[in-house]
Amino acid sequence: MPALGMAQETGRLVRWLKSEGEDVRRGEPLMEVETDKAVVEVESPGEGVLGGIRAHEGDEVPVGETIAYLLSPGEAPPAGGQGGGGAAVAAHPAAEAASGPAPELAADGPGKGFVGSPPRISASPKARRLAMERGQDLATLAGSGPGGAVVEADLARAAEVTPAAAAGPARIQDSRLWQAMAENTTLSWQQTPHFFLFRDVDATRLLETRGRLDAGITVTDLLGVLVARCLAEHPVMNLDAPEVNLGLAVATESGLVVPVIHAAARLSFAEFAQRRAADAERARSGRLHSADLGGGTFTLSNLGMYGVDAFTAIITEGQAGILAVGRITDRVVAVDGQPAVRPMVALALSCNHRLVDGARGTQFLSDLAERLEQAAATG
Repeated sequence: MPALGMAQETGRLVRWLKSEGEDVRRGEPLMEVETDKAVVEVESPGEGVLGGIRAHEGDEVPVGETIAYLLSPGEAPPAGGQGGGGAAVAAHPAAEAASGPAPELAADGPGKGFVGSPPRISASPKARRLAMERGQDLATLAGSGPGGAVVEADLARAAEVTPAAAAGPARIQDSRLWQAMAENTTLSWQQTPHFFLFRDVDATRLLETRGRLDAGITVTDLLGVLVARCLAEHPVMNLDAPEVNLGLAVATESGLVVPVIHAAARLSFAEFAQRRAADAERARSGRLHSADLGGGTFTLSNLGMYGVDAFTAIITEGQAGILAVGRITDRVVAVDGQPAVRPMVALALSCNHRLVDGARGTQFLSDLAERLEQAAATG
């Protein structure tokens, strides 16, 4: 079972896209896996004959556990354990299941029980944290992780059988994606020192440029390209990464998904629009590829299409910043000392103070505002 996210402990196999005994090429779609982010189409890491399938549709499998093999022609899958034979389909290292080694247990004698504290329940760090937040007792849960460790899925299954969880209609907040979003944003808000910078921008030329382009190119596409090009000139805001991999917040029926457009600074407006539309469609249909979710260096969230004037956003964990964009609306502003009506847009930059200081964040936002106000340049 591949690791498709930093905090992922398990994945649910939605379906195999290849059958037992079928030839598989490297990079060919092999299976669909549901994580806490989305349903992801996973490509084959190698080539061979698919055999020895051990996981079936609906199975919840710990990350790193062998679920099938890629075999040479005529080769048989190994019997029993995970060793020998062909290469495992998704041989990614498993996350450490337990938060520490098993405690040494001592007893006064046969049948006397433990001396001192009771043994520490084996559980993953994430499951331990969530159990504490939700008031769930790890000792009452059956673990399905490596070595019987309690993992996140075990907490969710226990919650499903309680009367509170069973009562009433299904809510969007009960979906796996929504819960993961809530947990990730809570963790980022608690552990990332946020500070915010604001700038109002004259969007006259941005709208002029949009009017000259194909109908399929949106304001979000123009923003995405210009933000990416600005990030390329401000590497501190881009994690000093060699490429700008821009995450775009997309609302789906199950919650928020942030697909990543890789090498965004190299794209034209039309190329960006094509990628953005394809990613958004896959996100809303729950069919994102594994590469669509990883490697983001900065995030753009545009709520202007929902009539929002301005807002602040929570930083994606591990990134230096996120840009929140409101709607473009006519406002009276001072132009050459005289009142004038201009289409204005509010930008709010959330910065991670561990990675960015106020001066560098301001430089980035100022340069971005200038780019947006001069957006008539060729895309």
